[in-house]
Amino acid sequence: MRWYKSEVGDILLKVAGIYLLWYLIYQFFLLPNGSLDQWVNINIVSVSAGILEILGYDFYAAGRLIGIGESAGVYLDDSCSGISAIGLFVGFVIAYPGAWIPRIAYIIIGIGIVYLANIIRIVVLAITHIKATEMIVVTSDYSTVIIFYLLIFALGTVWAAYGDKPRVTGASL
Repeated sequence: MRWYKSEVGDILLKVAGIYLLWYLIYQFFLLPNGSLDQWVNINIVSVSAGILEILGYDFYAAGRLIGIGESAGVYLDDSCSGISAIGLFVGFVIAYPGAWIPRIAYIIIGIGIVYLANIIRIVVLAITHIKATEMIVVTSDYSTVIIFYLLIFALGTVWAAYGDKPRVTGASL
């Protein structure tokens, strides 16, 4: 039996197809327009600023830029919105078997988790600029990508483990 005719192969091909469709829509329609990324990034900066304020930092925030004190700050370009990571997550959940109502609920919860992880990432990057400036490239380029993909993998694993399981409605003897 060929791998692509197996259940796993079927799921992987569906994930790839859904992600490819999302990628094309994003690259050719949403990204050139820029309004979705801009809205998400400005929202992330706003929430991150609130967290930095709660933590007692003297921060500044304007549009897509956030920083602490005299640091250069963190500028959120289009690739910082987390939208592509969300597309990967949604693609997996849609491709994997399961009932639609729990699937939609899980997608909403997962998007919220990825969004919160992105906010934490931006707060950590802003703090890294003042606490460990020499680590900003590593923190920005590598660790956050690893964290996002591990998070997407964990969310996908949870859906694979529990998303397609029928619910027990009563006790059986």
